Amino acid sequence: MLSRRLHTILPSTKLHAKIRFIGRRSIFATNLNQNHNNPLGLPKNNTRIPPQIPRKGPIGGGLPPKQKIPNVKHVVLVSSCKGGIGKSTISVNLAVSLSLLNLSQLRRLRVGILDLDVFGPSVPTLMGLRGVEEPGLMKTGALIPITNHGIPTMSMAYLLPPSQGVSSEGDAEPTNEDTPVVWRGLMVQKAVQQLLFQTDWSAFEGGQSGGPGLDVLVVDLPPGTGDIPLSVSQLVDVNSTIIITTADILSLSDVRRGVAMFQKLEMPITGLVVNNSYFICENDGCGMKHHLYGHDINNNQSGFHKGVRAMGLGGNKIVGELPLVADVGRGAERGIPYALGGVNQTVGAGKLWKDAMKGVAERVWAEIVSVGERRM
Repeated sequence: MLSRRLHTILPSTKLHAKIRFIGRRSIFATNLNQNHNNPLGLPKNNTRIPPQIPRKGPIGGGLPPKQKIPNVKHVVLVSSCKGGIGKSTISVNLAVSLSLLNLSQLRRLRVGILDLDVFGPSVPTLMGLRGVEEPGLMKTGALIPITNHGIPTMSMAYLLPPSQGVSSEGDAEPTNEDTPVVWRGLMVQKAVQQLLFQTDWSAFEGGQSGGPGLDVLVVDLPPGTGDIPLSVSQLVDVNSTIIITTADILSLSDVRRGVAMFQKLEMPITGLVVNNSYFICENDGCGMKHHLYGHDINNNQSGFHKGVRAMGLGGNKIVGELPLVADVGRGAERGIPYALGGVNQTVGAGKLWKDAMKGVAERVWAEIVSVGERRM
C-alpha cells in the first residue's frame, strides 16, 4: 500500500492542495505556482491545449468555437438538474445499452463514460471500479481511461487519494470516492477541461495509442446549472442531451431551469427520461401498476404532462419511462449495470425497464444520426 499524505489549507481567498506519494509520482497535485492552470497535475508536455473559458463577454459573443473531444465522434450529455434521482445509474446503463445496439453495421458502437460529477463521482462504484489505482499516462501526458465491462471510463475519483476518514466496525474501507473535492470555480473549470480534452480515448490500458477511439462518449454531468454544465455546453460540440427526472412536480421545477439553460445555449435536447415513474406489484400475480408520485405521465391532462409542455417540450420529448426495479439498485451497488446482465429481465418490471432503456438508447442514436445529417 502506498503511503500518501493530503494536506489542504483553505484561507479566505486562496486554496492550496498538495499530495505526496511515496514510491510513486502523483497525478493529482496542485500548488500556487501552477496558478490553478493545472489542477490535476498533468505533465506540462501535453500537446493538447484545451480551449480557454473567457472571463468577460456575453454568452452570444466572445466565446471560442466549440471543439470536438479528441478521439470521440459523438458526445451525449446526461443531466438531471436535481440530485439523487438516478442520473448516474441511467448514464452507465445508457452507455451499456448504446454499446449493445444491434445496428446494421459489422460492429457494435464503441462507447465510453466520462464522469464530470467532480464533487460526487459515482461512476467508479456503478462500473465496479471502486478503489482502483490511479490511471496511467501517455507519453504526451494524456490520461488513459480505465475499462470495465468493455466500457472505458474516466472520473475525478480515480485521481484522488483515499479518504482519511475512520471506518466504523463492519463498514467498508474508505476509498478515493470518499475524498471530498474542496475547490472553487476556477479550479473546477480547469479540472473539467483537462478531463475533457486531456484524456486519450484511443489509448489502451498498456499505454499504447492509435486505437479507433469512441463512437459515443456519455458524459455524466453534476446536478444543477452550475459551472460544469455551463462550461461543457460552451466548449464541447454536443450531439444529444438527455435530462433525467422523476414524475413529480417538484423535480420538474428543477428540470425546467436546466432545460432553459440548454435551450439558451442552443444545445440539442433529445428528451426526458422519467425514472422510477411507477411500481408494478408482483405479489401473487397482482401485476397492478402504481404511480409512485400520483402522475400518469401518459395522461395528457396530468400535471406532469402539462409541466413538460410548459417548458416547450412536447409529449414526444418523453423518450423513456422507467419503472422502479429493486434489482437495478442492487446491480449498481455491485458494480454491474442492469442493462448488462440484471436478473428478472425476461418478465415483469425487469423486462419493461430494460426495454425502455434500450428504447432510450435507440432514440439517442437516432438523434445523433439526425443531427449529423443536418450538419452535412
